[in-house]
Amino acid sequence: MSTVEAHVPALREIAENSNAWPFQEARKIVARLKKHPKDEVVFETGYGPSGLPHIGTFGEVVRTTMVRHAFRVLTDDKIKTRLIAFSDDMDGLRKVPENVPNREMMARHLGKPLSRVPDPFSTEHPSFGAANNARLRAFLDQFGFEYEFLSSTDCYTSGRFDATLLRVLERFEAVMDIMLPSLREERAQTYSPFLPISPHSGIVLQVPILAHDASAGTITYEDPDTKERVTTLVTGGRAKLQWKPDWAMRWVALGVDYEMAGKDLIDSVKLSGEVCRALGATPPESFIYELFLDERGQKISKSKGNGLTIEEWLRYASPESLSLFMYREPKAAKRLYFDVIPRHVDEYQQFLEAYERQDPKQRLSNPVWHIHSGNPPEPDMPISFSMLLTLVASSNAENAGTLWGFVGRYRPGVTPQTHPKFDALVRYAIHYFRDFVLPQKRFREPSEGERAALLDLREALAQLPADSTAEQIQQVVYEVGRREPFLDKTGKIKSKDGKPGVALDWFNMLYQVLLGQEKGPRFGSFVAVYGLKNTIEMIDGALARSA
Repeated sequence: MSTVEAHVPALREIAENSNAWPFQEARKIVARLKKHPKDEVVFETGYGPSGLPHIGTFGEVVRTTMVRHAFRVLTDDKIKTRLIAFSDDMDGLRKVPENVPNREMMARHLGKPLSRVPDPFSTEHPSFGAANNARLRAFLDQFGFEYEFLSSTDCYTSGRFDATLLRVLERFEAVMDIMLPSLREERAQTYSPFLPISPHSGIVLQVPILAHDASAGTITYEDPDTKERVTTLVTGGRAKLQWKPDWAMRWVALGVDYEMAGKDLIDSVKLSGEVCRALGATPPESFIYELFLDERGQKISKSKGNGLTIEEWLRYASPESLSLFMYREPKAAKRLYFDVIPRHVDEYQQFLEAYERQDPKQRLSNPVWHIHSGNPPEPDMPISFSMLLTLVASSNAENAGTLWGFVGRYRPGVTPQTHPKFDALVRYAIHYFRDFVLPQKRFREPSEGERAALLDLREALAQLPADSTAEQIQQVVYEVGRREPFLDKTGKIKSKDGKPGVALDWFNMLYQVLLGQEKGPRFGSFVAVYGLKNTIEMIDGALARSA
């Protein structure tokens, strides 16, 4: 619990009435405890290491962490909580991912548990599952999440799941009655909740179960290679469950109280919940979130490698901006692609700045309160990310030193040493510009009327003192823009001084002609940072190009 929260006596009361979705979810868990009291609440997130970890995986952890913290506030932190990050690395490799090396080697291990498929990347890890688990854990550790990592393989082979597996075996028919109606007729004829693991090939076998013996703890099947009848224990990692019964078994064995799932798993959550009840337990509280989409509107996939990876987002933006993306509208489908990054970087800063001015009720609805577990840092960004991108575009900056030259002149005393987070933002801006803005940069030629307006703007800026403020420069930009064809004729654009408004076409033209981009930050602010002399030279360059 943060020190900030400790000094707000009414925090719990405010939280009990907050409309922020993490509190809405946490209240479900509080109600659950009233019906089923226990000393510890277990939160879980699941991860299938069949492909490289992606941002959707991180999203479940950060969102669940937000709900966990909200629960701690609602209960005055008097109930112990745990967050389990669970890896389904006992699943068989069904197909070789498209975005990994040594695909032919991996193809030779199809059907084996992911924890027994060799690592295609290096010899650093004992398996493909272990390699992906390590990547996920490294990222979660980087964010400072408090969690307990569990491997399905470890839980099966160590005996941790044995007691619950035997309960599934005891209630074999009840589980079958739940699962069979959900299957196609052909699959239903051979379906079994248990999948034996071949002692010869190591493959997770999709074979019918010929007999089961709850008292002996065994199942019997026909070996697909030798055609021999084989009887094996279901414990000790000799068999695993089909994934829907497996999910239910895990909830029971680990005592899970809360878990999120994507919209595509609605039916699976329902079926697993029924199996959980058949095992004599109560399913966890669930939260169904919408899916993340790539730039084409397709669901992102670990095996396809579409959408963004964790590493890619962090090349171009701060971890906090990624957390903001995850916080916002979890029940709405969202495009998870590069063009969403700049907006979330700047909006994170805007929320951070607003937090200082808000009362306790407003703060609990502010995303930064949930991102930082109730203790957000003070805002400390002298220039917005969109401004930095425009500075890079205007100066063709190839290094951070060039950008810091503009910043140092605009905000004396601000240096990489005094503002390390802003220094990181500078590097993000350079990366983003090089990879996405520069390839799309297109200058358009001004019309005759626009050329005349640019010449007037040049002369007006040349008359301003070198230390003019952003607001003084903006007023000059407005004044020059009050002409055809930029004069607002709708009457919808109001100016503070009562003068006619200026259409957005004026500002769009400035960025399209001068910078080769569709939009940018407030132009007066940009000129104040970039410098009057540099801006005049930029106008001269644009006019010369179109002469």
